[in-house]
Amino acid sequence: MAPAISPGKTWEGAIGGTVAGVLFSVLVVSWLPAPLSRMAIFWIALLLSMTGQLGDLVESGFKRQAGVKDSGHLLPGHGGVLDKMDSLIFNAPVLYGVLIFYEGLSSPVIV
Repeated sequence: MAPAISPGKTWEGAIGGTVAGVLFSVLVVSWLPAPLSRMAIFWIALLLSMTGQLGDLVESGFKRQAGVKDSGHLLPGHGGVLDKMDSLIFNAPVLYGVLIFYEGLSSPVIV
């Protein structure tokens, strides 16, 4: 997929993960009440899958540029906290924007 950044990541893995994530999301919406249609969930899941993988690649690029294998030692054997959060870091603002779009909110909700 991006051998210069992360040689272990493959197109097969990216496509397989995307298909599995999208199917799981659509199945969950079939069982649980949701304010969005299955088609909307399909597109949101597809978008989040792609941005999550982008986040993973960007974080891998940062690590490669810094010359380190793991982003920390807090989670030994898992690559560090950033390796567990890289997709979430990219997906959180994207999902927030999608939810604002679908809910028609004009400003952030303050809790």
